[in-house]
Amino acid sequence: MERLKLVLQYFQSNSESISNGICIVLALVSVKLYTSFDFNCPCLPQYNKLYSLGVMTVPPIIFFFLGVLVNRHTGVMMDEWMRPVGNRSKNPAVVKYLFSAMIQRALLAPMVWILVTLLDGKIFICAFSMSVDPGLFSGVPNNTGLDMVRIMAKVPCKEDVIFQNSSFRKAVSRYVRCYSQAVGWSILLFLIILGAMGRLIKPCFEDHAAFLQTRYWSNYLDVEQKLFDETCVLHARDFARKCVVQFFEDMTEDSILRLPHPSFISKVGERWEEEEERLHGVTKQEQMDQLLNKWYYGKPELDVTRIAHRPRPCVTWQDPGGRTLYSDIMAPA
Repeated sequence: MERLKLVLQYFQSNSESISNGICIVLALVSVKLYTSFDFNCPCLPQYNKLYSLGVMTVPPIIFFFLGVLVNRHTGVMMDEWMRPVGNRSKNPAVVKYLFSAMIQRALLAPMVWILVTLLDGKIFICAFSMSVDPGLFSGVPNNTGLDMVRIMAKVPCKEDVIFQNSSFRKAVSRYVRCYSQAVGWSILLFLIILGAMGRLIKPCFEDHAAFLQTRYWSNYLDVEQKLFDETCVLHARDFARKCVVQFFEDMTEDSILRLPHPSFISKVGERWEEEEERLHGVTKQEQMDQLLNKWYYGKPELDVTRIAHRPRPCVTWQDPGGRTLYSDIMAPA
Protein backbone atom coordinates (compact mmCIF):
# COMPACT_ATOMS: atom_id res chain seq x y z
CA MET A 1 0.00 0.00 0.00
CA GLU A 2 2.85 2.38 0.82
CA ARG A 3 4.50 1.69 -2.52
CA LEU A 4 1.23 2.46 -4.31
CA LYS A 5 1.00 5.79 -2.47
CA LEU A 6 4.57 6.64 -3.49
CA VAL A 7 3.79 5.83 -7.13
CA LEU A 8 0.65 8.02 -7.02
CA GLN A 9 2.57 10.87 -5.40
CA TYR A 10 5.22 10.63 -8.12
CA PHE A 11 2.65 10.81 -10.91
CA GLN A 12 0.91 13.76 -9.22
CA SER A 13 4.11 15.73 -8.61
CA ASN A 14 4.30 17.61 -11.92
CA SER A 15 2.93 17.67 -15.45
CA GLU A 16 5.83 15.63 -16.85
CA SER A 17 5.13 12.82 -14.39
CA ILE A 18 1.42 12.99 -15.20
CA SER A 19 2.20 12.71 -18.92
CA ASN A 20 4.44 9.69 -18.24
CA GLY A 21 1.67 8.07 -16.20
CA ILE A 22 -0.93 8.63 -18.92
CA CYS A 23 1.38 7.13 -21.57
CA ILE A 24 2.01 4.08 -19.39
CA VAL A 25 -1.73 3.67 -18.89
CA LEU A 26 -2.26 3.87 -22.66
CA ALA A 27 0.40 1.19 -23.16
CA LEU A 28 -1.30 -1.10 -20.63
CA VAL A 29 -4.65 -0.42 -22.28
CA SER A 30 -3.20 -1.43 -25.65
CA VAL A 31 -1.97 -4.74 -24.21
CA LYS A 32 -5.32 -5.41 -22.52
CA LEU A 33 -7.22 -4.48 -25.68
CA TYR A 34 -5.13 -6.84 -27.79
CA THR A 35 -5.52 -9.76 -25.38
CA SER A 36 -9.30 -9.27 -25.32
CA PHE A 37 -9.52 -8.70 -29.07
CA ASP A 38 -11.03 -11.64 -30.97
CA PHE A 39 -8.83 -11.85 -34.06
CA ASN A 40 -10.46 -13.84 -36.86
CA CYS A 41 -8.53 -14.07 -40.09
CA PRO A 42 -10.73 -14.00 -43.24
CA CYS A 43 -8.70 -16.89 -44.73
CA LEU A 44 -9.21 -15.50 -48.23
CA PRO A 45 -6.23 -14.71 -50.47
CA GLN A 46 -7.44 -11.23 -51.40
CA TYR A 47 -8.26 -10.13 -47.83
CA ASN A 48 -5.71 -11.75 -45.50
CA LYS A 49 -2.93 -9.20 -45.89
CA LEU A 50 -5.29 -6.24 -46.00
CA TYR A 51 -7.05 -7.28 -42.80
CA SER A 52 -3.83 -8.13 -40.97
CA LEU A 53 -2.05 -4.93 -41.91
CA GLY A 54 -5.13 -2.98 -40.86
CA VAL A 55 -5.14 -4.60 -37.42
CA MET A 56 -1.41 -3.99 -37.07
CA THR A 57 -1.41 -0.33 -38.18
CA VAL A 58 -4.81 1.28 -37.42
CA PRO A 59 -4.80 0.79 -33.59
CA PRO A 60 -1.22 2.14 -33.28
CA ILE A 61 -2.24 5.24 -35.23
CA ILE A 62 -5.22 5.70 -32.90
CA PHE A 63 -3.03 5.25 -29.81
CA PHE A 64 -0.46 7.68 -31.23
CA PHE A 65 -3.00 10.47 -31.70
CA LEU A 66 -4.49 9.70 -28.29
CA GLY A 67 -1.01 10.08 -26.81
CA VAL A 68 -0.60 13.41 -28.61
CA LEU A 69 -4.05 14.53 -27.46
CA VAL A 70 -3.65 13.77 -23.74
CA ASN A 71 -0.05 15.00 -23.51
CA ARG A 72 0.12 18.42 -21.86
CA HIS A 73 3.31 19.22 -23.76
CA THR A 74 1.23 19.35 -26.95
CA GLY A 75 -0.77 22.36 -25.82
CA VAL A 76 2.25 24.13 -24.33
CA MET A 77 4.28 23.55 -27.51
CA MET A 78 1.52 24.80 -29.84
CA ASP A 79 0.89 27.88 -27.68
CA GLU A 80 4.59 28.75 -27.71
CA TRP A 81 4.92 28.09 -31.45
CA MET A 82 1.82 30.00 -32.59
CA ARG A 83 1.87 32.97 -30.19
CA PRO A 84 2.89 36.43 -31.43
CA VAL A 85 6.34 37.54 -30.35
CA GLY A 86 5.11 40.56 -28.34
CA ASN A 87 7.41 41.52 -25.48
CA ARG A 88 8.97 38.05 -25.27
CA SER A 89 11.16 36.44 -27.91
CA LYS A 90 10.62 32.85 -28.99
CA ASN A 91 13.14 30.10 -28.31
CA PRO A 92 13.10 27.44 -31.08
CA ALA A 93 15.10 25.07 -28.84
CA VAL A 94 12.25 25.00 -26.30
CA VAL A 95 9.68 24.19 -29.01
CA LYS A 96 11.98 21.45 -30.35
CA TYR A 97 12.42 20.00 -26.85
CA LEU A 98 8.66 19.96 -26.20
CA PHE A 99 8.01 18.37 -29.60
CA SER A 100 10.59 15.66 -28.93
CA ALA A 101 9.15 14.92 -25.49
CA MET A 102 5.62 14.74 -26.92
CA ILE A 103 6.60 12.36 -29.75
CA GLN A 104 8.56 10.04 -27.45
CA ARG A 105 5.62 9.65 -25.06
CA ALA A 106 3.04 9.34 -27.84
CA LEU A 107 5.00 6.51 -29.51
CA LEU A 108 5.03 4.31 -26.39
CA ALA A 109 1.55 2.77 -26.73
CA PRO A 110 1.80 2.19 -30.54
CA MET A 111 5.16 0.43 -30.16
CA VAL A 112 3.77 -1.76 -27.39
CA TRP A 113 0.85 -2.77 -29.64
CA ILE A 114 3.15 -3.62 -32.57
CA LEU A 115 5.55 -5.61 -30.39
CA VAL A 116 2.73 -7.57 -28.76
CA THR A 117 1.22 -8.46 -32.16
CA LEU A 118 4.60 -9.60 -33.50
CA LEU A 119 5.45 -11.69 -30.43
CA ASP A 120 2.01 -13.28 -30.48
CA GLY A 121 2.29 -14.10 -34.20
CA LYS A 122 -1.38 -14.58 -35.14
CA ILE A 123 -1.55 -11.48 -37.33
CA PHE A 124 1.77 -12.32 -38.99
CA ILE A 125 0.51 -15.83 -39.80
CA CYS A 126 -2.66 -14.41 -41.35
CA ALA A 127 -0.74 -11.91 -43.45
CA PHE A 128 2.16 -14.07 -44.71
CA SER A 129 1.01 -17.69 -44.69
CA MET A 130 0.53 -17.46 -48.47
CA SER A 131 4.18 -16.42 -48.89
CA VAL A 132 5.51 -19.70 -47.45
CA ASP A 133 6.77 -22.39 -49.81
CA PRO A 134 4.52 -25.44 -49.15
CA GLY A 135 7.24 -27.74 -50.48
CA LEU A 136 9.15 -27.28 -47.22
CA PHE A 137 6.50 -29.25 -45.32
CA SER A 138 4.96 -32.66 -45.62
CA GLY A 139 1.28 -33.56 -45.48
CA VAL A 140 -0.01 -30.96 -47.94
CA PRO A 141 -3.77 -31.55 -48.45
CA ASN A 142 -3.87 -31.98 -52.25
CA ASN A 143 -7.26 -33.68 -52.58
CA THR A 144 -9.42 -30.67 -51.77
CA GLY A 145 -9.94 -29.35 -55.29
CA LEU A 146 -8.45 -25.96 -54.27
CA ASP A 147 -5.36 -24.36 -55.69
CA MET A 148 -2.32 -24.02 -53.42
CA VAL A 149 -2.83 -20.29 -52.85
CA ARG A 150 -6.29 -20.85 -51.34
CA ILE A 151 -4.98 -23.72 -49.21
CA MET A 152 -2.17 -21.57 -47.80
CA ALA A 153 -4.63 -18.75 -47.15
CA LYS A 154 -6.66 -21.09 -44.93
CA VAL A 155 -3.68 -21.93 -42.67
CA PRO A 156 -4.74 -19.42 -39.95
CA CYS A 157 -8.17 -21.07 -39.74
CA LYS A 158 -7.45 -24.13 -37.62
CA GLU A 159 -11.11 -25.22 -37.64
CA ASP A 160 -11.17 -25.63 -41.42
CA VAL A 161 -12.06 -29.18 -42.51
CA ILE A 162 -9.22 -29.45 -45.03
CA PHE A 163 -6.68 -29.58 -42.17
CA GLN A 164 -8.31 -32.33 -40.14
CA ASN A 165 -5.86 -35.10 -39.20
CA SER A 166 -3.02 -33.11 -40.80
CA SER A 167 0.08 -31.63 -39.23
CA PHE A 168 0.66 -29.32 -42.20
CA ARG A 169 -1.21 -26.32 -40.75
CA LYS A 170 0.63 -26.51 -37.41
CA ALA A 171 4.00 -26.75 -39.10
CA VAL A 172 3.36 -23.72 -41.31
CA SER A 173 1.98 -21.75 -38.33
CA ARG A 174 5.05 -22.51 -36.22
CA TYR A 175 7.32 -21.53 -39.10
CA VAL A 176 5.65 -18.14 -39.67
CA ARG A 177 5.31 -17.48 -35.91
CA CYS A 178 9.07 -17.96 -35.51
CA TYR A 179 9.67 -15.29 -38.14
CA SER A 180 7.14 -13.00 -36.44
CA GLN A 181 8.76 -13.39 -33.02
CA ALA A 182 12.22 -12.91 -34.51
CA VAL A 183 11.10 -9.61 -36.05
CA GLY A 184 9.49 -8.55 -32.75
CA TRP A 185 12.53 -9.33 -30.63
CA SER A 186 14.79 -7.64 -33.21
CA ILE A 187 12.74 -4.44 -33.08
CA LEU A 188 12.76 -4.50 -29.27
CA LEU A 189 16.53 -5.06 -29.20
CA PHE A 190 17.06 -2.25 -31.73
CA LEU A 191 14.98 0.18 -29.64
CA ILE A 192 16.87 -0.71 -26.46
CA ILE A 193 20.26 -0.30 -28.17
CA LEU A 194 19.11 2.96 -29.77
CA GLY A 195 18.00 4.34 -26.40
CA ALA A 196 21.21 3.24 -24.69
CA MET A 197 23.39 4.72 -27.43
CA GLY A 198 21.42 7.95 -27.27
CA ARG A 199 22.01 8.16 -23.52
CA LEU A 200 25.73 7.52 -23.92
CA ILE A 201 26.53 9.49 -27.07
CA LYS A 202 24.19 12.47 -26.78
CA PRO A 203 26.09 14.17 -23.90
CA CYS A 204 29.28 14.02 -25.97
CA PHE A 205 27.82 16.12 -28.79
CA GLU A 206 25.49 18.41 -26.84
CA ASP A 207 26.11 21.47 -24.71
CA HIS A 208 24.81 20.39 -21.32
CA ALA A 209 24.37 23.99 -20.15
CA ALA A 210 22.19 24.77 -23.18
CA PHE A 211 20.19 21.61 -22.52
CA LEU A 212 19.58 22.66 -18.90
CA GLN A 213 18.43 26.08 -20.06
CA THR A 214 16.06 24.54 -22.60
CA ARG A 215 14.62 22.14 -20.06
CA TYR A 216 14.24 24.92 -17.48
CA TRP A 217 12.31 27.21 -19.83
CA SER A 218 10.13 24.36 -21.09
CA ASN A 219 9.18 23.63 -17.47
CA TYR A 220 8.66 27.35 -16.93
CA LEU A 221 6.17 27.56 -19.81
CA ASP A 222 4.24 24.63 -18.38
CA VAL A 223 4.14 26.10 -14.86
CA GLU A 224 3.31 29.58 -16.15
CA GLN A 225 0.34 28.26 -18.11
CA LYS A 226 -0.94 26.34 -15.10
CA LEU A 227 -0.60 29.36 -12.80
CA PHE A 228 -2.31 31.59 -15.35
CA ASP A 229 -5.24 29.17 -15.59
CA GLU A 230 -5.51 28.93 -11.80
CA THR A 231 -5.36 32.72 -11.45
CA CYS A 232 -8.06 33.12 -14.10
CA VAL A 233 -10.30 30.71 -12.20
CA LEU A 234 -9.81 32.59 -8.92
CA HIS A 235 -10.34 35.96 -10.59
CA ALA A 236 -13.46 34.75 -12.38
CA ARG A 237 -14.86 33.41 -9.10
CA ASP A 238 -14.34 36.74 -7.32
CA PHE A 239 -15.69 38.69 -10.30
CA ALA A 240 -18.79 36.47 -10.43
CA ARG A 241 -19.31 36.77 -6.68
CA LYS A 242 -19.24 40.55 -6.82
CA CYS A 243 -21.58 40.61 -9.83
CA VAL A 244 -24.09 38.34 -8.07
CA VAL A 245 -23.93 40.29 -4.80
CA GLN A 246 -24.30 43.55 -6.71
CA PHE A 247 -27.32 42.18 -8.56
CA PHE A 248 -29.16 41.28 -5.37
CA GLU A 249 -28.20 44.56 -3.73
CA ASP A 250 -29.69 46.47 -6.67
CA MET A 251 -32.99 44.67 -6.12
CA THR A 252 -33.44 46.36 -2.71
CA GLU A 253 -34.87 49.83 -2.32
CA ASP A 254 -32.42 52.66 -1.92
CA SER A 255 -32.21 54.02 1.59
CA ILE A 256 -30.35 57.08 2.84
CA LEU A 257 -28.80 56.90 6.26
CA ARG A 258 -27.09 60.06 7.58
CA LEU A 259 -24.47 59.44 10.23
CA PRO A 260 -21.59 61.46 11.61
CA HIS A 261 -18.11 60.89 10.27
CA PRO A 262 -17.19 57.28 11.24
CA SER A 263 -14.27 56.68 13.55
CA PHE A 264 -13.53 53.27 12.04
CA ILE A 265 -12.71 54.62 8.58
CA SER A 266 -9.43 52.73 8.45
CA LYS A 267 -11.18 49.37 8.87
CA VAL A 268 -13.66 50.16 6.09
CA GLY A 269 -10.81 51.18 3.82
CA GLU A 270 -8.87 48.00 4.57
CA ARG A 271 -11.86 45.82 3.76
CA TRP A 272 -12.53 47.64 0.51
CA GLU A 273 -8.88 47.44 -0.42
CA GLU A 274 -8.83 43.69 0.25
CA GLU A 275 -11.80 43.11 -2.05
CA GLU A 276 -10.33 45.28 -4.81
CA GLU A 277 -6.92 43.60 -4.43
CA ARG A 278 -8.41 40.25 -5.37
CA LEU A 279 -9.73 41.68 -8.63
CA HIS A 280 -6.47 43.58 -9.31
CA GLY A 281 -8.41 46.67 -10.36
CA VAL A 282 -10.33 44.81 -13.11
CA THR A 283 -14.01 45.68 -12.58
CA LYS A 284 -15.50 45.61 -16.10
CA GLN A 285 -15.79 43.10 -18.92
CA GLU A 286 -13.97 45.39 -21.34
CA GLN A 287 -11.03 45.63 -18.96
CA MET A 288 -10.82 41.85 -18.65
CA ASP A 289 -11.00 41.37 -22.42
CA GLN A 290 -8.20 43.90 -22.90
CA LEU A 291 -6.12 42.16 -20.25
CA LEU A 292 -6.51 38.73 -21.86
CA ASN A 293 -5.79 40.24 -25.27
CA LYS A 294 -2.62 41.83 -23.90
CA TRP A 295 -1.54 38.50 -22.35
CA TYR A 296 -1.86 36.70 -25.69
CA TYR A 297 -0.38 39.32 -28.01
CA GLY A 298 2.27 40.69 -25.66
CA LYS A 299 3.46 38.13 -23.14
CA PRO A 300 5.29 39.89 -20.29
CA GLU A 301 9.05 39.85 -20.58
CA LEU A 302 10.91 37.45 -18.33
CA ASP A 303 12.12 40.08 -15.88
CA VAL A 304 10.89 40.15 -12.28
CA THR A 305 13.14 42.99 -11.09
CA ARG A 306 10.71 45.79 -11.90
CA ILE A 307 7.80 46.46 -9.55
CA ALA A 308 4.45 46.00 -11.20
CA HIS A 309 2.03 48.94 -11.06
CA ARG A 310 -0.87 48.36 -8.70
CA PRO A 311 -3.88 50.68 -8.87
CA ARG A 312 -4.86 52.12 -5.51
CA PRO A 313 -8.51 52.89 -4.63
CA CYS A 314 -9.45 56.47 -3.81
CA VAL A 315 -12.20 57.12 -1.22
CA THR A 316 -14.00 60.46 -1.42
CA TRP A 317 -16.08 61.65 1.56
CA GLN A 318 -18.98 64.04 1.03
CA ASP A 319 -21.29 65.96 3.35
CA PRO A 320 -25.09 65.56 3.22
CA GLY A 321 -25.24 68.38 0.67
CA GLY A 322 -23.00 66.51 -1.78
CA ARG A 323 -19.92 68.71 -1.29
CA THR A 324 -16.55 66.94 -1.15
CA LEU A 325 -14.91 67.03 2.26
CA TYR A 326 -11.65 65.21 1.46
CA SER A 327 -10.25 62.18 -0.37
CA ASP A 328 -8.09 59.34 0.87
CA ILE A 329 -5.83 57.17 -1.31
CA MET A 330 -5.58 53.75 0.27
CA ALA A 331 -2.02 52.57 0.66
CA PRO A 332 -1.19 49.08 -0.69
CA ALA A 333 -1.02 46.26 1.85
